[in-house]
Parts: sequence; C-alpha cells; structure tokens
Amino acid sequence: MADWPDRCVRFLASRRVSSPARDGLPRAPPPLLVPTSESPPMRTLAATLGICVFGFLQVDLASAQQLSQPLSVRQAAYDYYDYFEYAEKPAPTPGENTDPAIKSDASQASIGCDLTTGCDPAACSPALACRQCSRCRGGCGFGEWLSGITHGGWIQVGGTANGSHPTDNYNGPIMTNDRADTAQMNHLWYYFERKIDTSRGFDIGGRFDIIYGTDWRIVDCYGNGLENRMNGADSLYGIALPLMYVEAGYGDLSVKIGRMPGILGYEQVPPMANFFYSHSYSICYGEPVLITGMMGTYALSDQVSVLAGFHQGVHQFENINGEINFQGGVKWTSRDGRTSLAYCLDAGRNDLDGLRDEYIHSIVFQRQINRRLKYVFQSDYGFRDMLAGEQDTDYYSFINYLFYELNQKWSVGMRAELFRDEDGTRIVGAGNLPNARGWMGAPGYAGSFTELTFGLNYKPRANMLVRPELRWDWYAGDANPNGPYPYPFDDGTKKSQFTAACDFIWMF
Repeated sequence: MADWPDRCVRFLASRRVSSPARDGLPRAPPPLLVPTSESPPMRTLAATLGICVFGFLQVDLASAQQLSQPLSVRQAAYDYYDYFEYAEKPAPTPGENTDPAIKSDASQASIGCDLTTGCDPAACSPALACRQCSRCRGGCGFGEWLSGITHGGWIQVGGTANGSHPTDNYNGPIMTNDRADTAQMNHLWYYFERKIDTSRGFDIGGRFDIIYGTDWRIVDCYGNGLENRMNGADSLYGIALPLMYVEAGYGDLSVKIGRMPGILGYEQVPPMANFFYSHSYSICYGEPVLITGMMGTYALSDQVSVLAGFHQGVHQFENINGEINFQGGVKWTSRDGRTSLAYCLDAGRNDLDGLRDEYIHSIVFQRQINRRLKYVFQSDYGFRDMLAGEQDTDYYSFINYLFYELNQKWSVGMRAELFRDEDGTRIVGAGNLPNARGWMGAPGYAGSFTELTFGLNYKPRANMLVRPELRWDWYAGDANPNGPYPYPFDDGTKKSQFTAACDFIWMF
C-alpha cells in the first residue's frame, strides 16, 4: 500500500476515457451519482478522489499531535481588502476572526533579528529583540522594520471527475479546476510580507508573491499581462506574480501601490479563503480579480470603512488606451460583528480605443445566524456603453451561500448561482489567451449559466485542508456562433454537466 498514492496519481495523468454516445440531450445529474462499480465514471471518480483520501490518511496520522484550534472550517467574513490575510491563519469558524495559525519555527521566523523578552540591555542590543527594544528605548531603527517581515506559503493539488468525459479534457467554463478526469497542481505559492502597524504613527510595508502551477492562466491578464511574457506558448504550468505592492499607512489611513487584489465580490484567489474547490462564474467572468494601480482604505469608525483608488484597467497589467479606471466602495459591519454589508464598484474604459464606458458593481451581504450557521448573498451587475450603431452589453448574477459547522474538523456548504450573460460577451476560455492553454470556448454564449455546488471541508490540523465537492452546471441559451464549441460542455455538445472534485491544501 505504500505506493498506492503514486499509482493513483499516475492513473489520473494517463487515464483517457472515451466519451459515451452523444444523443444531443442534456445529461441529467441523478444517474451520475449512482454509477455501477464497472462503469468508467465510477473508476475515474474513485481514482480522482483517491488523492483526497490519501490526504485524509496522512493528516489523521498526525492528529494525536494536533493543538486545540478554533472551531473549524467556515467560510470566513474576510475583509475585502485583506485579500491574502488567510495565508497566515487557520480555518476559522464561519464569520469569526481567529488568531493566526501556529506554524513551524521556520515559517514563523521573522527576518532581521531574534525576539526575546524583557528590557534588559541584552534584550535591547542592536542584534537582538528589536520590537522589545522599541518599547524600552524608542526603537532599533531599520532592524525593527526588518523584524516585521514574514514569509510562508502553501501547495494546492486536486482532481476533477467529469461525468461526460470530454475528449478535450476540460470542464468547460469552470476555472481553476478546469482539467477533466485528471489531477492538477493548481499552484505552489510562496510570499514575503511586511504588514504595517500604524499604532505608533507612520509605517511602511508591502508584499511579494510568486506561484507556479496551472492557476497562472487564471491570474494572467487577458492579453496584456506579465505572465504571458514569462511562460511559453501552450503552457499548462507556468509562473505568475499575483501580488507586488508597497503599502504605507498612518492612523486610520493606508495606501497600496502596485499589483494588488481587486475589492469586488466574496470569493478570493487564495484557496483557503474559499469553502469550495471550484469558483463561481461571477469571480471568474464578472469581476476584476487583480488590479495594477493604487488603492486607499480609510476607517471612518469601527463599523464603517471606505475604499478608493485607480488602476490600469480591468484584466490589464499595463495601460492599453491612456485611460484609468476608478475602483472603490464602502463596507459596514454591525457592532456585534455578526452582520456586514459591502458595496464596491469599478468604472472606466477598458477597450483598445478607450471610447466605451464600462461599469461593474458587487453587493455582498453576510450574516452569522448563530455560532455554526452562516449565510452570504452576493449580487453583481455590469454593463458596457457602446458607441452609436453598436449594441450595449450587460450581465448580472445572484449567488447564495450557506455554511454549517458540524464540529471542530468538519463543515458542510452549499452554493447556488445564476449568471446571466445577456449579450454573450463575458464567458471566454483561457485557451483564447495569448500563450495560454485551456478550454477554447469563445465569447458568444448569450444566456443563463446556473450552478449548484455541495461540499465538505475537513480540517484536521491548522495547516491542512481537504475539500470534496459535487457540482452541477446548466446553460440555458442559444448555440454560440463563434469558436469551436456551440455549447459550453462536453466538447461543445451539451448544455449541462456534472463534476465531482476534491483538493488537498498544505500550508507551511
């Protein structure tokens, strides 16, 4: 049994199951849930989920050494601007903020000086405890600043079994876990960060992240990015630099300059910050995930914060038309912290000519109903105001999330989404991007995309997470006249799809 995980991975990498006979009708989900033990769907699904079973076995071996952690997996009420905050935290209770996860000495270590206790001369020497020295003698200069630098990372590996077994091995418009009937390393992620502390006045920090994996195609800007210049043509795996920014702050005001997360929507790029392995259509096709520019945040009170800034354009690393976009919003949190409401928007001109106004907004409501149950609602709307003689385009979406914590290790979740692309301008495959490999679906799906996802989160330790899920997708609309896929699923032949997926995340 020692080589069972390796055999499982080799099976996933090599297995190609021929597509069943196509009858032109959407495939109903229920029969796929009960395939026979001899059917290809069952064998493929079993092999795919084997990766996660291996993760279960590995982490349970260490459970005897586990430290007591806050009640487990969630989805958390993450601040819209603390994009990568989760990289240093264990999975919190839904809607509950918790202390950082306990890490190994190597990953917890700061760069610059060792930290001791007390205010004796040895503790305040320049080579030793800078932060203690700052309390005793007013600071250690640059050594104190260096002592605030932290670093860490994680690896995410998963697999998705597709009930239709498409011959192109892609799950249609599903992003991140886009590979069908095979395993993929979404990313190996590492970061360096210095958070600002304005309690004693002005402070400066920043963050730098680098990843390697299949997610580089999702991080990359659409045709005007940094990553498509670093990675070879038709690369499934590649390098990406999702975050590169400097942050400065004073009092209740902070400003970031560089490449940073957008502030719209509920789901985020770091996998630990989301309950499900797969993503919603809204984050993949409706929202600016990363921006290059400047963003300021000001806390008006303990309950209300405002955000405002500008950037180079939606999905643009460099400016393509001489125009800049505005992005901003406001967030309110109740006094007891159980309810929050956020409204964020992005407005500007993103076309090559710089003549067509575009607007996107996102409204997110979160409610911690009780200690175990949390509800989230999100609504997005976007439009592009075209020139005379052209047709204006718009789209909108509604998403409902429900999360319930069973115990310290297990949580269950549900996501139901409707994404309406009125004019067929939003859904596009990563394979259409320069130097990117992926699903080749072209814009032109004028209709409604609906997805229903059920999932589990298993978190035996603060730095390990396993997320199995079942997902159904449907498309209601006309055939796409553009590109090789008239319909979005099963090599362009179907309007529906069933997938079973699971990923394993190890944080270090």
